[in-house]
Amino acid sequence: MREQRTANLRENGRVPAEPRADPQALPAQGLLLIPAFNEEPRLPALLARIAELELPLRCVVVDDGSRDGTARVARRAGAVVLRHPWNLGYGAALQTGYKYALAAGAPWVVQMDADGQHDPRDVVRLLAPVERGECDLVLGSRFLEPTGYRMGVLRTLGRALFSAIARGFGFSVTDPTSGFQALGRRALELHAGDVFPSDYPDVDVLVLAHRRGLVVRECAVEMRASARPSTLHGGLRSVWYLYRMALSLFALSARRTRR
Repeated sequence: MREQRTANLRENGRVPAEPRADPQALPAQGLLLIPAFNEEPRLPALLARIAELELPLRCVVVDDGSRDGTARVARRAGAVVLRHPWNLGYGAALQTGYKYALAAGAPWVVQMDADGQHDPRDVVRLLAPVERGECDLVLGSRFLEPTGYRMGVLRTLGRALFSAIARGFGFSVTDPTSGFQALGRRALELHAGDVFPSDYPDVDVLVLAHRRGLVVRECAVEMRASARPSTLHGGLRSVWYLYRMALSLFALSARRTRR
């Protein structure tokens, strides 16, 4: 049902955001993009930490149809809030932010999760190679250097599988499921297109970027274990995730590469 609603919205050329924020009213600057779903208990601490660091980025929270006060606490903290009227999925929330960034003329975006897993102190280091024009997309990796971060057995096996798949497409990545990323304009333009998945954008999106000629790098970052169970993985969702990712990668392998 959610997939049908998303398809209908895309056919009409829009993804709803309420209230509507006018990107033309903002100065062209980089954005810190935070997709959020029912994150009222955790989001204020993250936004307060970001404010303390005085990062050179405007904070944009995409509330993906939350049933709690996520939008309210984000707005109270001074963030720009884009709100889906119902839950469309993690990928759809990211894409709303990408489209907003392009409309605002943002030269780059850093995306991070709302649950406090990602450390805002790593934002500047993550963004630096994109600012210097050395690459189009930087992936924050928990495993590029020893950090003591541990995954469960199933997620560790999944990471190994997706890393092997990436090598099969001709590039190496140690943390293919990381949502802590910095994106330049070319990556934003690619991800704002119709091929970006609305639910699970992971290694398939990285493969697409590589095949389109974008330069993808990794940067070592510190991450903490999430304070809540994953809303993307776990239980039967893990089975659907693997099935969905396999279909996406098969479609990518069959599609002609355009650069």
